[in-house]
Amino acid sequence: MYLGLLAALSASAAAGMRIALPLLIVGLLQSDSLWENVPLLSMIHPQVLLGILTSWSLFELFGSKKLLGLRILQMVQLGFSPIVGALMGITAAKITQSQFDLELGPLWLIGLIGGVLAFVLKFVQVGWFFRLQKLPLWAIFSEDILCIFLVFFAFQAPEQGGLIAMLLLWLSVRSSQEWYRWYRKSSKKKRRL
Repeated sequence: MYLGLLAALSASAAAGMRIALPLLIVGLLQSDSLWENVPLLSMIHPQVLLGILTSWSLFELFGSKKLLGLRILQMVQLGFSPIVGALMGITAAKITQSQFDLELGPLWLIGLIGGVLAFVLKFVQVGWFFRLQKLPLWAIFSEDILCIFLVFFAFQAPEQGGLIAMLLLWLSVRSSQEWYRWYRKSSKKKRRL
């Protein structure tokens, strides 16, 4: 059971970084059935979905390197990350369940956990983006690479992917505490003025 949950966490963490790229990779990994295991997306024609996800993935990869593109992406991803995180979590749980012949709990609960994880990761990232006014280019490249690896880990090595996802969640919680301290300091300075 824990393998399915760790796979769902790994896939949802990838959705907390990018929204189209993880879905595109999931479809391409399932070469014969494409997005058959992904709820909601399985109702869309695969060629149409491939075109949409490829276009948006390219925008995520290249638009994130410019400030305007990054601002647009941050807002869109913040809105859609809980939905995509839930879809990725459910999909990873379903595929892991069939791969390892596991019995998992209710999929809606796994989807809820995945959606919350993706939202928290994206929310903290957006907060740092607005605090720093931009993200360093090395951080954006690292995020792209980590997103791809998390999707592969979700299906090939769920333990490692889940541990990376939990580490990212821990870093996000620690990071939000730093935000809070920064906010308190800046509000005290404003009161003095």
